[in-house]
Amino acid sequence: MADKNGKHGNASSILPDRATRGIGLEELVHVFWVSGMSCDGCSIAFAGASNPSMEQLQWGTVPGVPKMVLHHPMFSEDAGDDFIEPYRQAAAGTLGAPYIVVLEGSVPDDESFPTADGFFSSMGAGGFGPTPGGDQPNRVTEWLYRLAPGAIASIAIGTCATWGGIPAAAGNITGSMSLMDYLGKDYRSTAGVPVINVPGCAPVGDNFSETVITLLLWLRGVGYPPVFDELGRPAWMFDQTVHRHCPKAGYYEEGVFADEPGDNQCLVEIGCWGPVVQCNIVERGAQNHMGGCMAAGGACIGCTMPGFPDKYAPFYKAPPGSAISGGISKVYGGAIRRLRRMSMKTGNREPLWDNAEEIPSPWAAAKGPRTNTDKFAAYFYKKLQYNGSTHHGKRYKKQPLPKSRDILTQMGVDHSQSVDVLREKARSREEI
Repeated sequence: MADKNGKHGNASSILPDRATRGIGLEELVHVFWVSGMSCDGCSIAFAGASNPSMEQLQWGTVPGVPKMVLHHPMFSEDAGDDFIEPYRQAAAGTLGAPYIVVLEGSVPDDESFPTADGFFSSMGAGGFGPTPGGDQPNRVTEWLYRLAPGAIASIAIGTCATWGGIPAAAGNITGSMSLMDYLGKDYRSTAGVPVINVPGCAPVGDNFSETVITLLLWLRGVGYPPVFDELGRPAWMFDQTVHRHCPKAGYYEEGVFADEPGDNQCLVEIGCWGPVVQCNIVERGAQNHMGGCMAAGGACIGCTMPGFPDKYAPFYKAPPGSAISGGISKVYGGAIRRLRRMSMKTGNREPLWDNAEEIPSPWAAAKGPRTNTDKFAAYFYKKLQYNGSTHHGKRYKKQPLPKSRDILTQMGVDHSQSVDVLREKARSREEI
C-alpha cells in the first residue's frame, strides 16, 4: 500500500546507525560471486554498470570505497583450482580479509536429495562432499551455507536470486527458491545485515553497483546506513512504481492507449503492469542511463516483483484492473485532451499576435484573428488562471505594437523577387 507521500511499504533501516556501525572496513574487500539457477544475465547487467562501473570498484578509484577483489566465474582470470581456492579459504575462515557473497540465480533444493551426490547447480569440485579432494562437484547450495555466515553482507542480484524467479515458477522440478528463503529470516551477516535484494530480470546494473558502494561506505564508517524496505530492497530505488515515471504515463491520463507493442501511447491495455510494479528502470535506464522496457515500447511484465512470473502471467494480456481504470480514463481523458488543446492553442500565440490579430508565420495553421469561440473560452480560462493575481494579458493590451513589425514589407521588399534572385545565384554557383 502507498502512504500519503506515495511511498510503498515501510521503508526503514534495521541497520545500526553510523555511531554504532558494524566493522570498519580497511582498504580491501573480497566479493565472491556464486552462480545458481541463472542465465548469467545479471552478470552482464553488472558488467554494463556505469555509475559506478565494475571496473571502478575493482580499481578502487571511488573515493572512500575499499578496493573490490571480484571472484567471478566468468570475469576472473584464474580457472580451475586457482579460481576455487579463495572460495575454500573464505568457507574455512582462513581468507584473512572481509568478504561479501553475491548470489546470481535461484537456489535449487539440492540439500533435499537422499544422497550427497545429486545436484542441480554446482561450482568447482573437490572442496567438500562425500569424496573431499576428488572430482565430486561442489553444490552451489553448500557454498552458500558455508560462505554466508562469515560474510559481512550477502546480496541477491536479479529476480531469480531475490524471489526465486523463473526457475521457481509453477511446474519446475528443481524446488528453486530465493536466497532469503534458503538462509531463513533469522540470517544476519557478521555486520548484522540481513539478505539484501536487488531484483530485476535482468536488474539495472547501476542499481547493484550503487547498492554495493552505499553499503561499503557505511561499513567503512564514512556514510550513513542505507535504508531498505520491508523486503530488503534499496528503498530509494524501489519505493516508486514504474507508472509514475514512465514516459508514456501522460497518455494514460488522457485515455489514449497503444494497440500493439512499440506504439507511443500508454501500454496498459497490451499487458503493462507498470501502475503496480516497483522499479526504477524508466527513470534510470537499462544501461548507461538509456533504454528501459517502456522507453523502448515494451510493456512492464513485473519482473522485479516477488510474484514474478506466475502472478503476472499471461504476459501481454491486459491486467484485470485496467478494464475499470482504463475505461474511466478514456471517459475523462477525452474531455481533458480537448481542454488541453484549447489551452495549447492559446499558449501557441504571442500576446503581440493577439493584439495585432495576426500570426506572422507562414507555417501557421491558425492564421488571422481568433474566432469568437477562442475568445469566449479564453475569457473564462483567464478568469480562473489569474484569479487573485495580476492579469498580465490585460496589461499587455496596453502595449503599443512595435513600429518596425513586418519590416520587409515596410521597406518595400518584393518577396517573390527575392526568391528569384536566390534561384539565380544558385544556378550561377552550379555553373562555376
